[in-house]
Amino acid sequence: MLELLQQSPLALITVTALVSLVVGSFLNVVIYRLPQQLEAQWSQEPSKHAFNIAVPASHCPSCQAPIKAWQNIPVISWLLLKGQCANCKTRISVRYPLIEAATGLFGGLLAWQVGFDPKLIYLLLCLYLCMAMFWIDIDHYLLPDTLTLSLLWAGLIANSMGLFTDLNSAVWGAIAGYLALWLVFWGFKLATGKEGMGYGDFKLLAAIGAWMGWQVLAIVILVSSLVGAILGIGAILLAGRDKAKPIPFGPYLILAAWIVYLFGVEIQAMLLI
Repeated sequence: MLELLQQSPLALITVTALVSLVVGSFLNVVIYRLPQQLEAQWSQEPSKHAFNIAVPASHCPSCQAPIKAWQNIPVISWLLLKGQCANCKTRISVRYPLIEAATGLFGGLLAWQVGFDPKLIYLLLCLYLCMAMFWIDIDHYLLPDTLTLSLLWAGLIANSMGLFTDLNSAVWGAIAGYLALWLVFWGFKLATGKEGMGYGDFKLLAAIGAWMGWQVLAIVILVSSLVGAILGIGAILLAGRDKAKPIPFGPYLILAAWIVYLFGVEIQAMLLI
């Protein structure tokens, strides 16, 4: 099997995309349950029933009917069920198949770009962690330490082998990434008395620095600000988003990091013109 994946780019892309589709289905569970699990832990209220990523088994949140295996096939099951629970006909959000499809698509694109290389394993792990953080932050204004610190350590481990940058740049990238937003946080708080961002954003930028090195952090922050401005203004004008409603910064950092990873050379060339 490994020989086939090494010799056939099409097989590698197909297998990676299919595996990523399945992982995308699991990520839907993580995105839904992890924040609830953390909130239950923070409340310190005893629970009569175990609740975590694995328990209880998948079920409809409306009627509690268990989800059968054939009803849990990524994307396909949602289409077969016409976006409804098989038991109570409650609508199932289109976001679930979209997350599955996006994870599969981006996983396949990474396999196409990188090929049969150790980098691919790390990039897929990065993709999966980023996908979960992206949606959790949108839903709950939360970047769980479980995910941000896992991403940070994965970056340092990858760069201990020099896969994306040298280890020295990765370590200082993690330090500089954390301190950069930490200083912004305290500067804003001292000036206004308000908190402009959460500590999860510090850890996320530290993780980005651990993956990409300190050299790209300024560009990532610049691109994230531009992406945030464009999407934020678009949400206000097109979707009628409340201007007073807080905007999570984590998704913009994630988008910016991937943009810089994929198009960093072109962006640097534009900035030097």
